[in-house]
Amino acid sequence: MSDIQVITGDKSSHDRDKSSLVIILDRLRSTHNVGNILRLADAVNAQKVICGGYTACPPHPKLSKSAMGAENIVETEHAENAWEAAKSLKEEGYEIIGIETVEKAECIWDADLIEKTCFVFGNEALGLQEETLKVCDRFISLPAFGLKNSINVSNCASVVMFKYAEHFSK
Repeated sequence: MSDIQVITGDKSSHDRDKSSLVIILDRLRSTHNVGNILRLADAVNAQKVICGGYTACPPHPKLSKSAMGAENIVETEHAENAWEAAKSLKEEGYEIIGIETVEKAECIWDADLIEKTCFVFGNEALGLQEETLKVCDRFISLPAFGLKNSINVSNCASVVMFKYAEHFSK
């Protein structure tokens, strides 16, 4: 076992262009979830994260613990509300995909994605606002086989964002 080398520490430079993936967070309450999503956004080389409504946005002292420095790397911006940010991205040619447990949502396993994608993640207890739901082109959800119909938003974001990365971040 002594010949196994664990890779530690961050990379010293980044020589790849950002992907076309944009993430919108619609009123997330937990700075831990936001920080984790920022770290995920860095891991999949997302273009940016838009923090909608009262979602904590860098610089914010409580993001550091879970973001572990990603809050200083990932491009972020604050939007007064998520649906206006989504409308603007739609005008730029992005497909707006709500990650939500709506009745006709596609299963993430079956979802075909395009490169110019925006995923919208909603509040941990309330989901996406009605105005935000109306802007989405379609919806994706994760299957839930237990009694609960959803999982933690940052855990869900990791599945969805890495599904995108599987195709567009190579």
